[in-house]
This record gives sequence, C-alpha cells and structure tokens, in this order.
Amino acid sequence: MHQKEINERSPVRVLEASIHGGLGRGNIGVVMARHGVGKTAFLVGVAMDDLLRARKVLHISLDHSVNKVRSYYDEIFMDLTHAREMEGVWKVQLDMERNRHIHCYLSRTFTVDKLRDAVGFLRDHVDFQPATVIIDDYDFERARSADLEAMREIIRELDAELWMSAVVHRDADLNSHGVPEPVAHLEKELDVILGMAHDTKAVHVSLLKDHDNPDVSDLKLALDPTTMLLVKER
Repeated sequence: MHQKEINERSPVRVLEASIHGGLGRGNIGVVMARHGVGKTAFLVGVAMDDLLRARKVLHISLDHSVNKVRSYYDEIFMDLTHAREMEGVWKVQLDMERNRHIHCYLSRTFTVDKLRDAVGFLRDHVDFQPATVIIDDYDFERARSADLEAMREIIRELDAELWMSAVVHRDADLNSHGVPEPVAHLEKELDVILGMAHDTKAVHVSLLKDHDNPDVSDLKLALDPTTMLLVKER
C-alpha cells in the first residue's frame, strides 16, 4: 500500500472529522488516562500520522528516555507497515526520522522556558520548525493557567498544534462535562480533551471537549492493545 493511501485511511481522519477538521494550529489538545492505558501510544500514533505527511514533529517526553521513546515509534511503525503492507518501508522510516526530534526532561525538570529555548534552538540552528509538538506525561497537578497560556503563545509563534497527555486516577472528581481532575480545573485553557479507558478488547477513546462546540460527537476510535495501533470502531 502506498504512503498516501495509508494516510487517507488513517484512523486519525476519524478524530479529525469528530473535532471539526482537527485540533488546529495554535490549539492545545490533551488525552487523559490512568497509568499504563496507552497515552504514549496514542500520541505516537498522532505524531506518526503527521510524519507520514512529511510534517515535522517535536516529541517531548517527561517520563521516558530518548531511546525508550524512539523504540515506541519503531515498534508502532513496524506494526503499521505490517498491517498495511507499506511500500518502500526503509525510505519512509528514514524520512520520518529526519522530520522528528525527541527531547526528554526527566525528574520534573521541564519548564515552559525550556520549551521556548528548545523550539528556538531548533528553529534558529537546525532549521527545524515543528508542525506538531507532543508533550507526554505533563504534570497537570502542578500546572497553572498561566503555564498553558505561555505554551499556547509558543505554538502560535510556530504555527503548530500541541498535543499533551495527562494521568488521571480511578476516583478522580469530575466536573459538569465529565472531565476529571487534575485536568478539569484547566478545561478553559484546552481546546480538545480526550479520555481513554480499557476493557477486555480495546482501549476506547472518548471525546469530552471539542473546541467551543456544545454538541460533542461520539468518537469511534480505539487503540488496539496488542499492536498499540489506532483503529476505527464500528
């Protein structure tokens, strides 16, 4: 199967349709789940969809090493190429790696200023300006509205979109829209909010906030727990 055809059939098209065309440049989306459900795999799936369209991605991990994050990409990419019988696999993978940078800030060393410095260095010295920024395992419990607004300013300057992940707990309090803490108190600062929950067959992805649209669609999207690939639900 050709790369273009894989993009056209990507389950990410389901997500884009459900949120009226996608997250959008200058906007912030977050995917929430308990530990070990598949947040990183979801974000890698979103990033890989952009990479397959020759868009640049900056992936920032706050919990895993560079090698660990790279292994996520490699494993999911190989499962994708096997499932879709992709042509020119090694060239595609090389092109993706050229369009991706991975930065890691472990032990709570990440700050908004470090994000600003990182994107500035990549833009000015490496000629790399990402269309998508991924921040995996962001600490929403310590986050403030001012932090998210500062990150929004950065991605607006980049003309990029920002996807983040957040850990939630089983007994977390919910707001009136069903958004749990620690994300609920920052709902106004976020454009798209997704939740993930596991059953015996798949990890189901639900849409909790769709920009300013009052009617939220029933999102038919899941994560295959065996391959960690995003899949369409019937």
